[in-house]
Amino acid sequence: MTTKTKNEKQLSDQALGAIMMALQKSLLEQSDIVPTLKKMRFQESEVGLVVMNPPLVKFEYEEISEEESEAPNATTTSETEDE
Repeated sequence: MTTKTKNEKQLSDQALGAIMMALQKSLLEQSDIVPTLKKMRFQESEVGLVVMNPPLVKFEYEEISEEESEAPNATTTSETEDE
């Protein structure tokens, strides 16, 4: 049986999500995750530790006109073998 000590802390779902976002950002940017993790500030709450400054992940996107977004009509056929 595991007992919690007075100094033991647990991450909240929000903190886990912030760490996952930091990992996703470092993978997308092909950068080191350590500086991002070192900058994170944690605060205790009723649900566990929360990140006060979660990382922001921004995506660049290009707008596509309606003509470009229309896919050509494709037909699919399936072949069956007679045994």
